[in-house]
Order: sequence, then structure tokens, then C-alpha cells
Amino acid sequence: MPVITVLPHPTLCPAGTTFDAESGTSLCDALLEHDIDIEHACEKSCACTTCHVIVREGLPSLAPATDDEEDMLDMAWGLTAQSRLSCQARVAGAPLTIEIPKYTINHASEDH
Repeated sequence: MPVITVLPHPTLCPAGTTFDAESGTSLCDALLEHDIDIEHACEKSCACTTCHVIVREGLPSLAPATDDEEDMLDMAWGLTAQSRLSCQARVAGAPLTIEIPKYTINHASEDH
């Protein structure tokens, strides 16, 4: 099983963590299964950017982003060349190091 390393996030995972994830699982599901409550406002349907992550190590092991994912990522806060929607990125065989951005674009969580 590939090892996922999550870098520290001020509220979701202050100390950071490492866990094993089953190949084929979405990064979003792997995070949720390990008590990291990443937002997923569209219920993992590739219709928002609240589950945006930055893959700091292991990005080449993931299948390329689809055009739909790329279109959504264009709206993500803090977009980088290593950005992926965790609901769309599936764990492959290689270890991954991910960063969860400090902010998301989610009006519901911003009390609007």
C-alpha cells in the first residue's frame, strides 16, 4: 500500500500525519478515512474546488487530470502546477506527500 504523507494544516491536521492508502482510492476518500475532514462541497463530483490539494511529492504516479478537473482547478485558491482535486486523483503505487491549502473557495463555510 502506498504511504500518504499529509503536511501540517492549521485546522485539519495541525501536526501532519502519515498513513497507508489502498491503490485506486481517491485522495479525498483516503483523507476522510483517516479523520482529515477535507471539504468536498460537491460530494466528490468534480464540480467545485473545495478538495483542492497540492501534491508535493509523487505527482507523476497519478493519472493526468481530465479536462473537467483542469477547468475546475482554474478556480482554485492557491493554484500551483502540482494542484489536483483530491476527489479526482486516485492513489497509484507510489508514496505521495500532499499539502492542503490554507483556504478554499467555499461560500457556505465562510458564513455567506
